[in-house]
Parts: sequence; C-alpha cells; structure tokens
Amino acid sequence: MLPEKRVPTHPGEVLLLEFLNPMGTTQVEFAAHLGIPIQRVNEIIKGKRGVTPETAWLFSQALGTSPEFWTNLQAAHDLGKSRPQGRIAPMIRFDANRRKRTEASRRKASGE
Repeated sequence: MLPEKRVPTHPGEVLLLEFLNPMGTTQVEFAAHLGIPIQRVNEIIKGKRGVTPETAWLFSQALGTSPEFWTNLQAAHDLGKSRPQGRIAPMIRFDANRRKRTEASRRKASGE
C-alpha cells in the first residue's frame, strides 16, 4: 500500500542509507564492483535516474536481495510521484446477464 501523504522513498536513498553507508562502501567502489559507470550509481542515489530491471539484477546479486525488491521500490516511487490530484468516480458495474435479458425483451416486444 502506498503512503497517501508523501511520495515513497526513492530506491537510490534506500541503496545509500540501508546498504552502502552501513557497509562503509563508496559509490565509486560499488560501481566498480558492479562494472558500471559511477554516474549511473550516483544518478540513482540522487533520485535523478530510476532502477531498471538490469540494474535491479546487479544490485540484488551484489547486495543479497531480490531484483523484485528494487523494482518494487521503483514502482512504488513512480506511482506515488504520478498520483492524480483529483478523483475519478467509479464506473457503474456492467451486468452482462441483465443486458441479455433486456435485449431479449426488446426483440420479443418488436416481434423479431
């Protein structure tokens, strides 16, 4: 469930605060370990770039998590950022059986 009063935490913040800082690992060391450019790690940490499925696999293998952990964090963040301001009224439920009965009644009344 998404929080309603704030945007969920970006996965880059989770990466920095929950993994890299406690491990005493720098962004440069982490990027080198993964074999990716430092800019990619830095932009994710700053929230300027999202975690792609490819990056999620790299993070999960290096940090002992699942790729879904990273993609779910990203999806929650993206959904929270794009939440519409207004509400849309729910659609009226369509009852297929009622429609069939109504159509049959019309045909019978018209003599079809």
